[in-house]
Amino acid sequence: MITIVQNHETAMRFSIPLWKRTFDLFCALIAFAILSPLLLIIGLLIKLDSKGSIIYISKRAGAGCHVFNFYKFRTMRVGAEGELEALKKSLNQYGEDTDNQSDAVFVKLKKDPRVTRLGKFLRKTSLDELPQLYNIIKGDMSIVGNRPLPLYEAEQLLKDDPMAQRFQAPAGLTGLWQVRRRGQKNMSEEERKNLDNEYAQNYSFAMDVKLILQTLKVFVQKESV
Repeated sequence: MITIVQNHETAMRFSIPLWKRTFDLFCALIAFAILSPLLLIIGLLIKLDSKGSIIYISKRAGAGCHVFNFYKFRTMRVGAEGELEALKKSLNQYGEDTDNQSDAVFVKLKKDPRVTRLGKFLRKTSLDELPQLYNIIKGDMSIVGNRPLPLYEAEQLLKDDPMAQRFQAPAGLTGLWQVRRRGQKNMSEEERKNLDNEYAQNYSFAMDVKLILQTLKVFVQKESV
């Protein structure tokens, strides 16, 4: 699996544009400084809620199929990785809710039994994503872009589309798919792929600012419900 993704990484050389990298660093460093107390509190709560590490690290494929360590607050119980094979049919990020989910490239489990009590809250509020500020500072990701994929998802996508256009854009913390899916719970797999491709074709500074503002709006609306 890793070999397939890494072969594409060699063929899909990609670097984040200077304007985007500068904007990312400026925003991420400010956000990290402001949110540091919250990060510490969440880390302490995770330790009190369940045994295991505070940060969960997984391999993801980002821009140009570059494989990197992806950071999140741990939201699952220890040993959850061992249950992945049994659940994989319904764990992908993009897929539709069908009886034959194994045929979809990306599927997501609605109620993952591996998630802890605190983890459910962190996921609902998207606070589990905050450690990705470190990924942004490192240059693995951008604030806005296409979500980096788990390697098994990237492998399946590349088998179906060897030059998948979504990898010709920065990996991001938020993006078109994340903003628009909030109002379209039944968005199809094809629609979601098209949104990733749309961003890869058209991303710009103005588009990024617009998506950041839309993300903040969605977050505030969700919290006020």
